[in-house]
Amino acid sequence: MVRHTDELPREPFNETDMRLQWNKFVDRLNNTGQKIMATYMTINDPSLEGTTIRLELPNEGSKVDFDTNKHELLGYLRGKLHNHDIVIDVNVNEMVSTKHAFTPIEKFEKLKSINPALELLRKTFDLDI
Repeated sequence: MVRHTDELPREPFNETDMRLQWNKFVDRLNNTGQKIMATYMTINDPSLEGTTIRLELPNEGSKVDFDTNKHELLGYLRGKLHNHDIVIDVNVNEMVSTKHAFTPIEKFEKLKSINPALELLRKTFDLDI
């Protein structure tokens, strides 16, 4: 059965939902050995404007490679977030520097920026970072 575009889901979602699914897809890529695409997806945090996901990459070559391979990601996000209006807009910013978390505190802060509930979890169980 072929669905018309009017019948495809368009449920609302927020940036936290999008980043959670984004990171699950990165894990999936890493587990299947697709490290280059996973790296592109983690160079910068994606942002959300309506149903447009914006990502900055450091050069034109990485943009072309990402755009060539983003169809599986787009299908995954549209399915998981139940919204078929989602598009990914990639911009090149040669001033972008890779942001990696190295210390446990930096890693925790990065994860907390994706899911603020981690701070509640840390406090509830009196966990050290």
